[in-house]
Amino acid sequence: MTALAERIYNEVLDLPTDERLSLIDRLLHMNNLSTQKDIDQSWIDEAARRDQQVDNGTVSLIPGEEVVAKINKRLSE
Repeated sequence: MTALAERIYNEVLDLPTDERLSLIDRLLHMNNLSTQKDIDQSWIDEAARRDQQVDNGTVSLIPGEEVVAKINKRLSE
């Protein structure tokens, strides 16, 4: 790490947590990397999509007990 980067890093450590996280988000965005907000929004979108599929009847739900039984069966093979 360069001396400048090291100095900036040490100064950032003195910031409150929320400001550090905001800075991290900005740096990630600058490099076109996903931020927590992006990840959270993706999960919200996915949950809404799956909920709509259930409501429309395009997917069928499997009871949790059945899923656990299938997993246990695979693990015991």
